[in-house]
Amino acid sequence: MSLRILTQSFIRQRAFAPATSTAAFARFYATKKFTSSHEWVEVENGVGTVGLTDYAQNSLGDIVYVELPEVDSEVENNDVIGVVESVKAASDIYSPLTGTITETNAELESKPKLINTKPDSDGWLFKIKIANDAEVNDLLDEAAYKKLIEDK
Repeated sequence: MSLRILTQSFIRQRAFAPATSTAAFARFYATKKFTSSHEWVEVENGVGTVGLTDYAQNSLGDIVYVELPEVDSEVENNDVIGVVESVKAASDIYSPLTGTITETNAELESKPKLINTKPDSDGWLFKIKIANDAEVNDLLDEAAYKKLIEDK
């Protein structure tokens, strides 16, 4: 199928999709939050997927090693739960939320550079079952995070 046909099909589906699917689509992206220690978290159905921001990976340089938290470990907001090492420096990974680690990105063991090449997708670090939904509101939204890194 050509790109034009796929695009037209997608537009047609979206044009007639119920408003609730559009709202759900927008809500998914509206829940991406950031920390002042340069982690991002994307929340869906009470589970947060956590990664390093593009700013953080760019500041660190080429990532050569990642130590991730243990699955099923219970962590508190702002706990140091891992380490990222690069050719320039080592940096702690902080938990942006309180909860239980449900999954880690095992692919990072053999391919830590995924954090450099795809920090917002394939380079995610871990998933956490959120214990306190209110903590999500304490994180930075995209505008506040952009201001934080611009002020540096």
